[in-house]
Amino acid sequence: MGKLTVRALRAVLVVVLAGTVFVQAGMVWALASGSDPEDGSLPLTPLRVITILGMVSVQVALVCVWRLVAMVRRGTVFSHAAFRYVDVMIGAIVSASLAWFAVTALNAPGQRDDPGVTVIMGGVGVAILGVALMVLVLRMLLAQAVARDVEAAKMQAELDEVI
Repeated sequence: MGKLTVRALRAVLVVVLAGTVFVQAGMVWALASGSDPEDGSLPLTPLRVITILGMVSVQVALVCVWRLVAMVRRGTVFSHAAFRYVDVMIGAIVSASLAWFAVTALNAPGQRDDPGVTVIMGGVGVAILGVALMVLVLRMLLAQAVARDVEAAKMQAELDEVI
């Protein structure tokens, strides 16, 4: 992975992380100040809490990606230590999808006249789960690569003994 690619990815990660912190701060401020009274059309307090928790999921995934990029730069990504970050990332993506499904459920009663919005939101939740499944497949590929790397190291050691 080139230096420019790593810098660009890290810049994107920092911008997204800053954006999620900004959203969280706005939600906490709205909850704490009570300056935005609910008009009854949507349950705003549960939506704000779910948004805060959803942003935590995104932030956890961002930190895991940052750590994996650091491992790629050091050449240590094909090790058992990488599995921890990939597993946490899968969990964060699944929890983000669950938060999205909760938002969909809270929004659904207001969409009785037009249930298509709820169907679309449910589809987005399924797509988020699909991302978790893709990362799971990539984890399996990482497991195969680590196993081959261990096998190659053993073979190299045996070859060194013979020579």
